[in-house]
Amino acid sequence: MSVVELSELKARLAPRSRLLGVDLGEKTIGLALSDTLITIATPFQTLSRSKFSVDAAKIDAIVHAEQVGGMVVGLPLNMNGSEGPAAQSARAFARNLSARSALPIALWDERLSTAAVTRTLLDADASRKRRAALVDKMAAAFILQGAIDRLRHMP
Repeated sequence: MSVVELSELKARLAPRSRLLGVDLGEKTIGLALSDTLITIATPFQTLSRSKFSVDAAKIDAIVHAEQVGGMVVGLPLNMNGSEGPAAQSARAFARNLSARSALPIALWDERLSTAAVTRTLLDADASRKRRAALVDKMAAAFILQGAIDRLRHMP
């Protein structure tokens, strides 16, 4: 499978399957899951980054255990819309993951997702330790919810 546009992701989703949101960081990977109706994203878990093959195997296990039918990987564009090293890394991760999986994978602009989640956690008076534990999977949910909201308004 290849990396696809969001509209194609929607067309390829099997009924009652879920979407997996992925927020790639340098040290961790935040994950979020949608419900089977593809209406709401929920933070799922945070994985410590390792070699790609190890990370991909962990994601594969989650895909099978949670009936995932597609993935949305956050694309960290620069504020001016250009792609820097982090965006290129996210594209490479999605491309390499798609070579191992039959699932459709779409990229979603994730500008300011971590900042928005951090601000929410600060407003909730979360401690620094608690914020560190939550921010990646909450950012994945923020990314996935943005894609879900867009899917809802597609024909």
